[in-house]
Amino acid sequence: MIRKIVQIDEAKCDGCGKCIPSCAEGAIALVGGKAKLVGDVLCDGLGACLGDCPQGAITVIERDAAAFDEVAVKVHLERTGRAPHGADPDRPAAAADRAPPTPTPRPRLSVVADLPTGGGCPGSRPQALPRRGLSVVPAGGAATPRESRLGQWPVQLALVPVTAPWLRGADLLVAADCVPFAFAGFHEELLAGRALVVGCPKLDDNRAHAEKLTRLFAANDLRSITVVRMEVPCCGGIAMAVREALTASGKAGTIPLRDQVVSVDGTLRG
Repeated sequence: MIRKIVQIDEAKCDGCGKCIPSCAEGAIALVGGKAKLVGDVLCDGLGACLGDCPQGAITVIERDAAAFDEVAVKVHLERTGRAPHGADPDRPAAAADRAPPTPTPRPRLSVVADLPTGGGCPGSRPQALPRRGLSVVPAGGAATPRESRLGQWPVQLALVPVTAPWLRGADLLVAADCVPFAFAGFHEELLAGRALVVGCPKLDDNRAHAEKLTRLFAANDLRSITVVRMEVPCCGGIAMAVREALTASGKAGTIPLRDQVVSVDGTLRG
């Protein structure tokens, strides 16, 4: 059927996630760092999300789409742990509310593949944090061990916008997911003064990481790149993705690159 439905321009979307909370039906999610329409049946076409997109990436168009399905919305919100529109999550349910519902068939949803749990997380909205330690602290320095040196959010490579302001002219740390757990001095000796992206070359799509890093390197005049990974063989994929991205972005040899390894006993090498 021809009806009104939301359309998202991925070229304009910077992945800020501001549109997600405004969609009461949970029809929008962050996938691969971009806002996407999860399923046609979840979008009512009213465009409540339009005013919350600072990039103007969302419009309402008319096209052939499956009809809006309130039952599908209810199932989707239950599956992703979101309260239905108008519900007060802090209000105890009345007896009538707790009556067994009439069983309804579970609808088949046409959704974006690999939808993150939670239907896209508003908490992944990019934001700068107060910078601590604007220069790298050497081993044995006097930094307070419990002071966080994280200067931005988010940190997952798939969620970090390519044009995030903290990437401009940054010293970039590309870390494998397990490193901060294994290396006790991660904040003081590696993270301080650097922008951070993290990923797992074994459990994530490393090809997608290489493609994202290519766009990130091309779009930002980075001062340096430090890769830190675990000593296990599969973790070498994160360093490979960085090298491939430098070549593909045309910046191989122009940005200083350092590759460091952490042993499983927590020793920093290289």
